[in-house]
Amino acid sequence: MNKRGMLRRWIILGMITALAGSLLAACSRGASEPQGPRTLRIGITYGNAYEDYYTRQSLTDAFELTMQGAIEIEIVPAVNYDQFQFMTPEEQQNQPDVYEEVKKLLTGPNPVDVMVLDSSLLTLLARDNLLVQLDPLMAEDKISKDDFVPAVIEGIAEMGDGFIYALTPTFNPSALFYNKKLFQEAGVEFPTDHMTWDDVFNLARRLKRGEGKDAVWGFTFNEWGGGGGFWELQQFAQPLNLRMYDDNLERMTVNNDSWKTVWSTITQLYKDKVLPTYEDLMADPPQDGIWYPYMDRAFFRGKVAMVLGNYSFINELVNFNNNVDRIRDKGFEPIDWDVVTVPSHSSAPGVSGNIYLSQLLAINANAQNKEDAWTYIKFMTGDEWARLKSRSTWEMPARKAYIQPRFGLSYNIEAFYSVKPAPPRSYTEQKLERDYPNLWMIQQIGDLLYNQVLRDEKTVDEALAEWESRGNDLLLKIKENPSGPIEGVFDDLYGPVGAGGAILRSMAIARQG
Repeated sequence: MNKRGMLRRWIILGMITALAGSLLAACSRGASEPQGPRTLRIGITYGNAYEDYYTRQSLTDAFELTMQGAIEIEIVPAVNYDQFQFMTPEEQQNQPDVYEEVKKLLTGPNPVDVMVLDSSLLTLLARDNLLVQLDPLMAEDKISKDDFVPAVIEGIAEMGDGFIYALTPTFNPSALFYNKKLFQEAGVEFPTDHMTWDDVFNLARRLKRGEGKDAVWGFTFNEWGGGGGFWELQQFAQPLNLRMYDDNLERMTVNNDSWKTVWSTITQLYKDKVLPTYEDLMADPPQDGIWYPYMDRAFFRGKVAMVLGNYSFINELVNFNNNVDRIRDKGFEPIDWDVVTVPSHSSAPGVSGNIYLSQLLAINANAQNKEDAWTYIKFMTGDEWARLKSRSTWEMPARKAYIQPRFGLSYNIEAFYSVKPAPPRSYTEQKLERDYPNLWMIQQIGDLLYNQVLRDEKTVDEALAEWESRGNDLLLKIKENPSGPIEGVFDDLYGPVGAGGAILRSMAIARQG
């Protein structure tokens, strides 16, 4: 073969080799890099078709858009709302255990990559080693914890035994709102940040004036008016982390000085007419028979000087002041308001039970797509999304640089994030409630006895002693029967119909199925 033939042969062989190499490379890429968008599976605790739309709108649409088709989001609910409407009465008595259903999403054959949690589940899942610790990932990407609101990042760390197992784009805080005019009329100084509950109650005593329908009150626990329910007591006591029973369900832990102080403080304030009941603040029916907006809202009617309200309460105040001229003839006036931090207990300074973390984003330890999961969390808790969420009128961005007063107003916005959330309930306590669903009955006994104290049927000492005695008996029954019906627990505790006894009875019966 001449030189030209040999050269031609080597050129052809080279072309064949190069073509084969490119084909092999293409096959290799095809095996390791799937064609089309990658799937990121995101779990939520409850959902249905409507919830899927809401979740996408609030938590995934913007991320998918930025990924330009590279990632598709699949939303997977742990518990589907739709199944409840088709349950038989027998099935309704055995509601799904949310924690167990979430665990299935995290450990099943096709696990979710990201889980959207509330604070009630984070500690349990972290302790069971089902979540990825985010501290190393944050350090690697130079994400500083100092960029987040301390109340948020410290609260999350406390739920994770000192480590970060989730991040959140937003949080729902509260503050103590006050009507400046009512303070000025009473000659009382304005409230300040970081007051104790005793400080607030003392202000409330000084602000109270008048009787009957003409009375002006100093403080209510909620923006809708008076109260007196057991939930107020729980809200007040939450930062103290009081326990109702021990870790072994062997004895009650309510008949002591800590519980007595809490019960005595609140019930005495009602008996002294420092705190109003719903009846005290009930508006008279309008003479023209037309109920106007805010007629049943004591703070807007100038009947209460201080009220605990969440961040979205600002919207209502702005709306009210913008339209108050339309209802001036009904006795309404503009409200000159401001806010200070939610009060705290002297034994737990700076701690509030009024900060809620409900969109905690965590990576599943068994995730098949951890890299995209972290990319998603970084975006949802990053600067760009925080800038957009700063426009929200009902939640605050977790990144403190983007928190600013709304509607061009000037108010003490730091009051909403200058306290720490109450510590989470212990892992053991949460697990007990999951393993023994009937433990709700222990709290219900306390609720009914608390109402008897408010009606002057028992003293605080008598009620707590009875709660202890009845609770000890009930704990034995609950250990034997964790979730089934237990008859006769509340039969002799319901109050008269006029005191809400019929309502309490129907609620308890409904809960027992």
